Amino acid sequence: MHHQTLKWGILGAARVNERLLPAIVEASNAQLVAIASRRPGAAKATLGKYASDAADVTCYDDMDSLITDGNVEAIYCPMANEEHAEWALKAIAAGKHVLIEKPMTTCLADIDKIEAAAKAKGVTVMEGFMYRFHPQHAKVKALVDSGLIGDVLSCRASFSFLMAPARMYRINRDMAHGGGAMWDIGPYAIHALRWCFGGGDAPAEPVNAMAYGKLNEHGADVVASGVLDFGPDAQGRARFGHFDVSFERGRKAEYELIGDKGWIKCHNMWAYPGDDPVISWEAGGKAETIVLPKANHFNLEIEHFSKCVLGGKAPLLTFDDARGNCKAIEAVIAALKR
Repeated sequence: MHHQTLKWGILGAARVNERLLPAIVEASNAQLVAIASRRPGAAKATLGKYASDAADVTCYDDMDSLITDGNVEAIYCPMANEEHAEWALKAIAAGKHVLIEKPMTTCLADIDKIEAAAKAKGVTVMEGFMYRFHPQHAKVKALVDSGLIGDVLSCRASFSFLMAPARMYRINRDMAHGGGAMWDIGPYAIHALRWCFGGGDAPAEPVNAMAYGKLNEHGADVVASGVLDFGPDAQGRARFGHFDVSFERGRKAEYELIGDKGWIKCHNMWAYPGDDPVISWEAGGKAETIVLPKANHFNLEIEHFSKCVLGGKAPLLTFDDARGNCKAIEAVIAALKR
């Protein structure tokens, strides 16, 4: 592509549009040109709610019209977890670039299909973990790389929010069909742990999983907690990642890395644009709390993806990363069912 702006369409009027739709409108290298929903009038209502002053945006009451719209170059797919693969494949078949809201899919085989289709069509596809684009995580990594806390031997990730009645659709089907906390907020916890144990931007992969959970009448996990075993380090020391996700507790989105010399904590991985990102650490008898500049990780994610497409570059988050996360979540769900 030779122009400087990527033309986006949004497939679905999901709640995440509260953040993503304005991000596309505001991004310097993106333009929102279409939004679709299967619910009559929902696309227009969503546009009016989150970007009422956006001009020249076509609203569709069916998905296929957006996918075949020649004006749309890239598609954001925020649909139900278990629908991601089907609609991403349709978009790729139409020659569109696709940003798929996490999780990319709910089974490994579908990730392979999406990658093969994307390569055949020459389009860019990425799993949408917006948090990775917030500068606070680069700061965490820089502290780790400086040797401040020594070798990372333990990490924990805790994610929760109190499920409101309007959001019960997330747990109205079993885990095999995309329902429950592990497919909803679990991907953040697992991704964070894999990233914390990884070197550079390459995540580490666990070798085993154990988990406990609370399942509702639909067979969806409302709470899940457990341990990922990342195998021993070069010195034979254990490396465990602890995760805890829940729809029964107050809002929390934090992770912590513990090394042989100290610890570092990210206090709010879901930092809103108006929130102060806070990182704290303690090592060698010293402690510090760092307040970083505010940032909008949704805007940064859209700008990154658009830049990759326009410049023909590979995105930060790879298919191998998506496969690793999916495999780990599947292992946790298998452990929950035991």
